[in-house]
Amino acid sequence: MARVMFDLCGAGDERFSPYCWRSRMALAHKGLDVETRATPFTGIGQMTGGFSRTVPVLEDHGARISDSFAIALHLEETYPEAPSLFGGAGGRALSRFVESWANSLHGPILKAVILDIHDRLAPDDRAYFRDSREKRFGTTLEALQADRETHREAFRASLLPMRLMLKAQPFIGGEAPLFADYILFGTLQWPRMVSDFPMLAEGDAVAAWFERCLDLHDGLGRMALRR
Repeated sequence: MARVMFDLCGAGDERFSPYCWRSRMALAHKGLDVETRATPFTGIGQMTGGFSRTVPVLEDHGARISDSFAIALHLEETYPEAPSLFGGAGGRALSRFVESWANSLHGPILKAVILDIHDRLAPDDRAYFRDSREKRFGTTLEALQADRETHREAFRASLLPMRLMLKAQPFIGGEAPLFADYILFGTLQWPRMVSDFPMLAEGDAVAAWFERCLDLHDGLGRMALRR
């Protein structure tokens, strides 16, 4: 396989990184085959030969790219004959905004499922994850997740712009998805892969959009392994 993507994994091979899911959906959108290599937190540096401390990392016929947005730009420029991820310069600019907004949702999501993530990791990764996240937040993982309903409420309130947009169109990209959709999809696929705590409310327009995204590309997101 000439195309390889290093993909963050849990102990049971769950692939839960929001950034890796953005790249996996982008590759599927382009119709490109890829071998995804399960990569634990503590193995990223070794597995990528010291190239990066974060994933995704894509190796594509000699090119090596890290960062999900950089990977999307590489795919767009390298495979212009395949369906576009952006639909032009305006779509790239829009995607930068969506990326910033989607990343701002990660805080309340993480606090709502942080212990669930920990519990799905291999022992070495658990130790790394607990130490690094407890230093970041200044408290225990248990204490953070204890108030998960409050964090979920804040997260759901922040989705109002998406709800309003969906009154006019089925995807951020319009009638069909673009990379902007995959950015937010990755953010929402993340808690789905690691927790049974539902972040989206039933009947929410964003939940319906997420279901549509799960079915894209022959159900790539829906069929992903969950423990």
